[in-house]
Amino acid sequence: MIGGISMWLGFLAACFSSFFLYGKLLPQITGILISSFIMFLFGIIDDTYELSIIAKFLMQILATGLLVIFDIRTHIACIPDALNIIITFIWVLGITNAFNHLDVMDGVGGFMAAIVSLAFFIISILKGDVKSAILSLALAGAVCGFLIYNSPPAKIYMGNSGSHFLGFVLSAIALVISYASLEKRVALFSPLLILGFPIFDTAFLILTRISKKKLPFKKSDDHLALRFLALGYSKKKALLIMAGWGLFFALCGVIVSQVSNLWGIITVAFVVLTSLALTKKMGKIAIGK
Repeated sequence: MIGGISMWLGFLAACFSSFFLYGKLLPQITGILISSFIMFLFGIIDDTYELSIIAKFLMQILATGLLVIFDIRTHIACIPDALNIIITFIWVLGITNAFNHLDVMDGVGGFMAAIVSLAFFIISILKGDVKSAILSLALAGAVCGFLIYNSPPAKIYMGNSGSHFLGFVLSAIALVISYASLEKRVALFSPLLILGFPIFDTAFLILTRISKKKLPFKKSDDHLALRFLALGYSKKKALLIMAGWGLFFALCGVIVSQVSNLWGIITVAFVVLTSLALTKKMGKIAIGK
């Protein structure tokens, strides 16, 4: 269970390298490093003692509160600040727990984090956003180093310290990137699409459990990754399929950030229809009790 520790240390070292470029750590990088460290420590405690759901949410709220203090939050111009802060909490807690739910099979959480962070890196470069590029590439490098040992058959695992850390940092990076001007509001869907597969996986899981009258956050064997295994795929093939879906969502997110409003709306609509088709197909697979 040392994967989370190794990724945190790799991410920290890479971010600190920006100090040699600028003579200081940029404020938003500092904010993400401090708040993600709180989330990382919480994950280690959770790995050791298996905290209750309430305790987990309290720790996540604390770490998210630190992000807001560092002004790492949504800045949607057409709504008041209070609502922006509420959206920030929902976003960060949602993505953090989405990655925690995603980590049920060798390599899945790591591959998805690598794809998402590289998509954010591409957008950061296209926008000339140096701080976001540093954060995105630092995380991608840390995750890729971990994946060498986490791909099937895995030798090390990320644990809750790793999955919560990855989800938290990716949700924070999504908040510091500027996607578009007021004239191209469809680009605001870009982070939703880039992180679309973890969001879809969690939504599918919650809806499936509710339909079976189960608690959404109670552990069970009805995850998407396990459904692919139930279809007869090996772990490696199931991982490649999951990564392919993650890449599809991420590429659509990058496209939406660059095209006109019309083409952006068409892309979003295509992703929604594709997601509905995937939901229908995977929902038919009998798995679990």
